[in-house]
Amino acid sequence: MNGPPQPAIDLGFPQVGGSVAAGFEGLADTFARTLALSHKHGGALHIRVAGNLAVDLWGGEASVARSWQQDTPTVIFSCTKGLVAILIGELVREGRLDLDAPASAYWPEFAARGKDSIPVRWLLSHRAGLPATRRDLELADIVNWDRMVQVLAEEEPLLPPGEGHVYHALTYGWLAGEIIRRVTGVGVEEFFAQRVVRPLQVEAWIGVPKEELPRVAELYAMPIAPEASRSPADPEDAALAERAMTLGALSVEVAEPNAGFNSDEIRRAVIPGAGGVATAQALATIWSAAVSDAESIRLLDDNVIADMRREQSAGEPAISAPGPWSRWGTGFMLTSERRPFLTEDSFGHDGLGGQVAFADPQYQVGFAYLTNDLQEFYDPRGVLLVQALRQVLNS
Repeated sequence: MNGPPQPAIDLGFPQVGGSVAAGFEGLADTFARTLALSHKHGGALHIRVAGNLAVDLWGGEASVARSWQQDTPTVIFSCTKGLVAILIGELVREGRLDLDAPASAYWPEFAARGKDSIPVRWLLSHRAGLPATRRDLELADIVNWDRMVQVLAEEEPLLPPGEGHVYHALTYGWLAGEIIRRVTGVGVEEFFAQRVVRPLQVEAWIGVPKEELPRVAELYAMPIAPEASRSPADPEDAALAERAMTLGALSVEVAEPNAGFNSDEIRRAVIPGAGGVATAQALATIWSAAVSDAESIRLLDDNVIADMRREQSAGEPAISAPGPWSRWGTGFMLTSERRPFLTEDSFGHDGLGGQVAFADPQYQVGFAYLTNDLQEFYDPRGVLLVQALRQVLNS
């Protein structure tokens, strides 16, 4: 990465803003291909290697009225789970949290209805048996932290804890976030700001400040072809899978105009399972700080990473669903056939619609690809970008 970064336009990509370091020129071509697959909507790619900028690209439309810019933030969906896992790892590193202790040791109310022995680790590895609630919730519940943690504390697990895994699409955030709040005394959104955002001087939020809302990209959901559906065949499993994504309060259509994750009410709420908002630059910098000493702070350490990277959940989930399936450590998503990261050592999390963010300790990489063109299964864009990066680093 010698010499000044090369502007994308000088490399023959006038539709792409930003620059790449020497040796990474091929990423500009691949990123341009992802824009061509994004229905004229937008996206951004930021890659850091050993704390140095390798790729900083953006393009397309943030909304019908705005082009995507370097500092355009967007909803990152389940990439937020990876950020929450970093916060958990920080508490483990400091000796303030034991992942194998019962969650009720930190959150006594959680012991109700047979949950007294569920360890913290299961809350982060989708093994707590609480992917949804028995009762239908309302939007007013979803945006109310105290109400959500009360509901989950009172809930009886839907599935036997520890016997299998089911993706806790939304409940993960309140379960892990309440552990953070009980240990630190501050909400997950403030601990994230204190521990990560301010020291790294990046633009990322779990609950967007009102004044930042006009900058956030509009989300657009592309129709899903019937043959691309990954819904479980069993009607009961399908109903529970949908309930895990909505809790009966949210629409399955996440990107309707002024509704779902396009609504200011949802974006301002603290929903750490799926509601984070960030720029690609911010996400890549955060993940870089988890594996490189060259950023302004270092997050985690080798021992914490090794522990939280150990596989906890893989293979077919307890709610039957067609493969390929994801893999998780404790909070961190691991590389898999469904979501290939850079190497077997990579850890991070993807997000609904095409978002991909991870760290790789082998190459000291922080990677983030974000888009407002939400595509479902068989979306090739993130895969193509990771493949292109792998080719560059292996050449």
